Parts: sequence; C-alpha cells; structure tokens
Amino acid sequence: MGDDGRDRFQTSAGIPLAEIYDAESLAARRPPFDPARDLGRPGAFPFTRGIHPHMYRERPWTMRQYAGFGSATESNRRYKFLLASGQTGLSVAFDLPTQMGRDADHPLARGEVGRAGVSISSIEDMHALLDGLPLDRVSTSMTINATAATLLCLYLAVADERGIPRASLSGTVQNDILKEYIARGTYIYPPAPSLRLCADLFAFCAREVPRWNTISISGYHIREAGSDAVQEVAFTLADGIAYVEAARAAGLAVDAFGPRLSFFFNAHSNLLEEVAKFRAARRLWAEIMRGRFGAKDPKSQMLRFHAQTAGSTLTAADPLNNVARTTVEALAAILGGAQSIHTNGYDEALALPTEASARVALRTQQILAHESGVADVVDPLGGAYAIEALTSEIETRAAALIAEIDRRGGMLTAIAEGFPQREIERRALEHQRAVESGARVIVGVNRFTDGASEAPTLHRLDPGLAAAQIAALARLRRGRDEGRLRAALDHLRETARGTDNLLPPILDAVKARATLGEIADVFREVFGEYRPA
Repeated sequence: MGDDGRDRFQTSAGIPLAEIYDAESLAARRPPFDPARDLGRPGAFPFTRGIHPHMYRERPWTMRQYAGFGSATESNRRYKFLLASGQTGLSVAFDLPTQMGRDADHPLARGEVGRAGVSISSIEDMHALLDGLPLDRVSTSMTINATAATLLCLYLAVADERGIPRASLSGTVQNDILKEYIARGTYIYPPAPSLRLCADLFAFCAREVPRWNTISISGYHIREAGSDAVQEVAFTLADGIAYVEAARAAGLAVDAFGPRLSFFFNAHSNLLEEVAKFRAARRLWAEIMRGRFGAKDPKSQMLRFHAQTAGSTLTAADPLNNVARTTVEALAAILGGAQSIHTNGYDEALALPTEASARVALRTQQILAHESGVADVVDPLGGAYAIEALTSEIETRAAALIAEIDRRGGMLTAIAEGFPQREIERRALEHQRAVESGARVIVGVNRFTDGASEAPTLHRLDPGLAAAQIAALARLRRGRDEGRLRAALDHLRETARGTDNLLPPILDAVKARATLGEIADVFREVFGEYRPA
C-alpha cells in the first residue's frame, strides 16, 4: 500500500491495475468485453478506434501551438514564426480582460493587459492580430468563452473587410461557458443567457460559416482544476449533453449542428490511462448522440477533439524535465486519436514560452509524427488487453457519473448545487496529499532533486504595452461614427431583450467600431452578471 493508504498500482483516477491482463480478464468483465460491439472499425460507430478509417496515414493531426501575449502585433509575429516553423493551425490565447469583457482602458484591466494572452478590444486589434495570415487556408482556434460570440464576430468582420468568403473560413471557437462555472471562473452572465449566446452561435455558423466548429467542449480546464481522468470525461460529456439540449430547445435539429461540435481534452502523463480515456470518451459520446438524441449522421456521433499537454504537470523546478513530460503526454494524445495537438513549452511553469521553447515544443510533435512511426498504424494499441480493460472501465465509471448528474436534474442543476465543483476539489486534495507524502512521485520535486538544471531565459513582456493599448483605444473612439455606433448598440440591446439571434447585431456593432467592453456592457445591462452562491 502507498503512504496515502491506497494500492500503489493504480491509475491517477484510482482504477486498480492488474499485474497482467489477458483474454480471460476481459471476458470476466460485466458486461464482458465484446470486440464487435466495443471495438469496431476505425471510422465506424462507436468510433472507439478513431473517427477516420485511415487516421494519420491519410492526414496527420493539426499541429496547433497555443500562443498569444502582449499586443496583437507581437502575437502576430509569433504566429508567423510558428507557421514558418511548420505549425499547421493557429491557436489564440486572450488576456483576462478580453475573456471577461473589459476593454484595455477599464480600471479592472489594470495590471492584466496582455499578460495571460493577447489584448483584443476592437476590430482594429483583430486586424493587427490577423495581418498577413491566410485565413482561407489556415484554421484558427480561439480559446474564448463568455465573449466568444463577439470574438468570432470580430474575426468574421476582418474576413469580410478583406473580401474573404465566410464559407472558406475554418476553425474553432471554444464557446464552452459551463466549464467556467465548474472549473475556471471566466464567466460574466448567468447560465441561461450564456447558453443562449452559445446556441445562437451554433445557429448562425450553420447558416453562415459552415466549416467552423461552433464549440470546443472543454475537459482540459476541468482536469487542470484537479479532476481525475474519469471526472474529466464525465463532466465534459455532461456539459456536451447540456449544450445539445439547449440547441434543440432553440429549435435546431441535432444533425444540423452535431457535426460541428468538437471537444478539448487534457493529455496527462499516465500513458495507458490517457490513451484509454480518449477511446472511452469517443465510444460514450457516440452512444449518447445516437441513443439519447437520435443523431443519424455519423459526423454527429463522432467525438472530434483537440488535446493539449497538461500545464498542471509542468514543474518550475528542473524545468528541462518538462520536455520529457510533454513528449509522453503528446504520445498519449496521438495513440488516443486526437485531431489536433498543442505541446506546452518547457518553461511555461515560469513564464510565457519563449520562441526557443515554443520551437522545441513544436519539434516534439514533428519528431513523433515523422520519426517515431506511431502515426503509421491506426489505433496501434487497439486490442491490447490492458488498453481495452482500461477503456471499458473508464467508460463504465464515467457513464455512472453522468447518470448521477442526470439524477440531479442535469448539468445546470448540478453546477448550481456545486456537485462537480466539490468532486473536483476532493480529487485535487487527494492528489496534493499524495504528492506531499511522497506516495505520488514527481521527478525533480519530491524525488530525484539533485543536480537540477539552471533556470532558462524567460520571456519578458513590454512594460509599455498597456499604455500603448489604451492610446490605441482612445484613437479608435475619436475616429468612429458615433451615430452609427449608437444605432448598432441600441439594436443589440433590443435584440438581447427579445429572442432573435444575437450574432447579426453583434457583427453590425463590431463593424461600427464598438469595443468588446461596450458590447459586453450591453449584455450586462440586459442579462445581469453571475454571482456564485
């Protein structure tokens, strides 16, 4: 037994590990493992082995390095650097004021402008962020939630003003507000109007931007908050169920928006558990979409996902060890069948990644893709006794947790009661106690701490950034047509008070040079702000 009283040989979710797995142990499961039902073929229901028949032999995963810091111009330079280094998709990080619907000149933005991501307050910032980037040839992921509809409209407005057809745009907007109430905290409005914004974005993109993924239902932040692998799957899919129900309540047919749903998972360092987790999530979602919601289109039943290596496993102590951690985690995502992957920089426990660490992170993916051979076989661990046993066990445990959420009245009710929050906190505390006791080994932190590497050179932000952003906002406000602006914001306010889709008036407002904060303030006026009990 370990120091925390638990068996040493178990996964991070507490699943006991047998010394050896074989056909008999799979047959002894209840229900017994059935290859025809549980395994299937790649590209066919229940998609356990992957959503495409040929997976990476036909097309490698998208290498989408997450980046954004300081000004839009600075971030644009980093995107061009990454694309020149072989990155195949953009992934935008926004600073906290942007995530919370505050302009760079708002008092609450002081000290946070450009720090956790790029500062975007207006269409002029978005023009600078996307300058010279081929929007019709590269997909863009934007990690944004409470203000997702506005950021997407800013992106579309730039494309419109550059003459790029909306039908040629591809990418993803995270747009997953429920996990903010559970795990992350960058919410603005109460859940009901927040879900309305999500559903309106679904409907608008189905008509106007057909190649855009309208939500990336995120388990990543749930895991970063301290959940285990089973909770990550269960709470993420339960959020997905809530979004499907909200879209159907808004009058959308499941097969009209189902193919554009996507997911975002965390890739942790327990290799076998993580591979099994991704496979179990795919199988569970296929069953949910077909059985619970009656989805007929196979694309509605597929769980397509982006994976990011775990920020919470990075250590500030001996940071070069993080290269090995990230490699194992990226390998888990590949063996689990991810559609796109971000690999963290080894210095991210200390600061934003430098160009050097970002290049190492990208090269890690490229080495795995082109030198390791793991992309040459579809689901190479499929059929392995241990992987199939863990896949089935995670599926069973996650399904039971989803059933408990259903019993409580669904995810909105469960969030209001604090159920997922408490479960994550409990698991996080157990993990921390195991680390502090030494029962869970963290190399370079609680064991093997001799001869630590020197601290790397860190990225430094421009101290004059906030003043420059505030000055740019002042120029924008002086130069815009106030009559057109007022009319656009008034129209947005009236639409918010009614039931029509909110995306068209948001788009009109950003084209009239309304700022992100001004649009968010209209919604604050109509919807109110959320305050947790």
